[in-house]
Amino acid sequence: MLDEVLKDEIQTAYRRVLEGLELTPRYGQRLMIAEIARTLGGIESDDERRRTSDEHVCVLEAGTGTGKTLAYLLAALPVAKARGKRLVIATATVALQEQVLHQDLPALKAHSGLSFEYALAKGRGRYVCVSRLDSAMEGGEDNPTLSMFEQSLDSGGDDFQKLVQSLGEAYGNGRWEGDRDSWPDAIDDSHWRKLTVDHRQCTNRRCGHFGACAFFRARRHLDTADIIVANHDLVLADLALGGGVVLPDPGDCLYVFDEGHHLPDKALNHFTHRFAVGGGLRWLGTLKKSLSELNQNLGQQHTLARLLATLPQAIETLEPRLGDAFSLGHQLAGRPDGLHDSEDGAQHRFEMGRVPDAMREVAETLVTIFGELSRTLESMSDILRESLDPEKNTGLPREQAEPWLPLIALLHGRALEAHALWQAFAEPDPVDDPPRARWLLLERFGGEPELTFSASPVSAAHTLARSLWGRCHGAVVTSATLTALGRFERLQERAGLANRYRYQRLPSPFDYSRAILSVPPEAVDPADRDGHERAIVDFVEALGESEAVLMLFSSRAQLRGVEKALSRERRERVLAQDRLPKRELVERHRERVDKGEGSILFGLASFAEGVDLPGDYLTHVVITRLPFAVPDDPVGATLAEWIESQGGNPFMRISVPDASIKLVQACGRLIRKEADEGRITLLDRRVLTRRYGRALLDALPPFTREIDGVRQSS
Repeated sequence: MLDEVLKDEIQTAYRRVLEGLELTPRYGQRLMIAEIARTLGGIESDDERRRTSDEHVCVLEAGTGTGKTLAYLLAALPVAKARGKRLVIATATVALQEQVLHQDLPALKAHSGLSFEYALAKGRGRYVCVSRLDSAMEGGEDNPTLSMFEQSLDSGGDDFQKLVQSLGEAYGNGRWEGDRDSWPDAIDDSHWRKLTVDHRQCTNRRCGHFGACAFFRARRHLDTADIIVANHDLVLADLALGGGVVLPDPGDCLYVFDEGHHLPDKALNHFTHRFAVGGGLRWLGTLKKSLSELNQNLGQQHTLARLLATLPQAIETLEPRLGDAFSLGHQLAGRPDGLHDSEDGAQHRFEMGRVPDAMREVAETLVTIFGELSRTLESMSDILRESLDPEKNTGLPREQAEPWLPLIALLHGRALEAHALWQAFAEPDPVDDPPRARWLLLERFGGEPELTFSASPVSAAHTLARSLWGRCHGAVVTSATLTALGRFERLQERAGLANRYRYQRLPSPFDYSRAILSVPPEAVDPADRDGHERAIVDFVEALGESEAVLMLFSSRAQLRGVEKALSRERRERVLAQDRLPKRELVERHRERVDKGEGSILFGLASFAEGVDLPGDYLTHVVITRLPFAVPDDPVGATLAEWIESQGGNPFMRISVPDASIKLVQACGRLIRKEADEGRITLLDRRVLTRRYGRALLDALPPFTREIDGVRQSS
């Protein structure tokens, strides 16, 4: 139970914030504060948590208008400080991260009476490497990494050198802190790659520029912060490295995952392995050509000389085996004579993730060779790092070792990635668990065919349960849409959240009866493709002249078809996705509404989430089709096959719950403030004719319903 001192501190801070910001207390917000405080405040220690019911995670669905950011900050911060833990706020989007950093935390600090420090955490790749910047300012001619790899790429010429000089001057005089995102102009990816390093390439305290390092300066700020603002990707990347590398150890953290419905997909991306055969052959070929240079510069150290002597044989063995993989991949995809001309290339997925025996045998061989190569490069990296330490005598001078470490570390990382991919292809899947998804992608780059092998788990649940929920001191997962069909089971299944954790749907402050949910007589079953498109065109033509409309399409082809079929006069009112950047489209829409003109936004799935048009800026949301996602991506298709093989129905288990979440999100575009009102129109008759339709409708907020023109109670 939450002790009285903490309870009083939280209540006092909440009262002060309400008074200071002149806010009205909200019932859902108070419930959210209480639930978070009860969950996190009830954890006295890891040992005690394990002895009790292990309710150290709470999952809270809190709709728009609840004030959830303020709620979780007020509830979790005092608990974190009292327990000696760090509060990590992880968001899924840059927009929410900026809101937390620049609005919510300053307001909390100014009005709550709570004393705390906060900092933004970013990955190493967002910061300039001072050593690389210094080398680039001097021309980088004595850096063998440049001579081996980067000179074969576009050097950037004068533009790159101008950028380097500007960055160097700004960093040297303190006008810039080395953070890519804080530089006033966009920096080209190819330029930035030459100015940053990953965790393997970084020499940490052994670097001669360690005292001036932008990344470690930011890390030192994190060490003193009570609240660390990060994103889902950084938390997952840190966990993939073992935890506690960039962020504090999970056992020392209380996490809040805002926009938590994104977490399972973000996690899957982190656990996917890829290997491009052509790219692998190219970096191996470059390494092969540079062996004499490596021996000349590093061969004086006897262990390095011995390790270097193993590389020619490894490369000679790998090249034909990768050639075999390339040939087999083309045969399996039905393209033995190479790629036909195609912009998108071709994809071949292995049914149920099963790899043919011939491919598995090649993979097993590649696992062994890449494993040996990884160990060789790791040993070389270790020696080069030790050579930077003045207290250690490796027999290699620092000035010779330092330029080579970034390259060897880079190759080590690539070898590890290759080993992980081929291991995923070689290993059989556990009998009772879902299989891995495995697939090939054939593309063309510069006229040359490229074959990429990919493998991914079909669910991140097991990994999240083990590495996140099982290790953290406590966690909150929150979002406006966490339930599917009104239940948390789909999120539990995807995110590895245990039944014993605490789950709650919080009441919304909005009166949803102010909005009408309409399924009009014009609604058509999308199975009649032409009829459905004609119905949408007719509906758009009949819209009121002054309406502010958001029309959501599930297909880019249908969006374009409807736009093309409209009359010229009506088409002039349409602002269609892809014609302009999303932000500019929304701004133009607002400008039209401000002038008293009608405006119609045409958007795809990305417009169903994150678009905020309160009040008169949006009075009508039109959903052209129920947002069913066809599981044709390799991961979704493999999972669907496995569910079917177990006697399940993938449509009811995956497609319908996921459509429910997306439908709630789409409808959520309309009511953004307490006074908002308007209409939501669904032009898909299946919601009335199919057995899942009632479940989809019942999972929506209690809008006033109008079916075929007849008003109903919700």
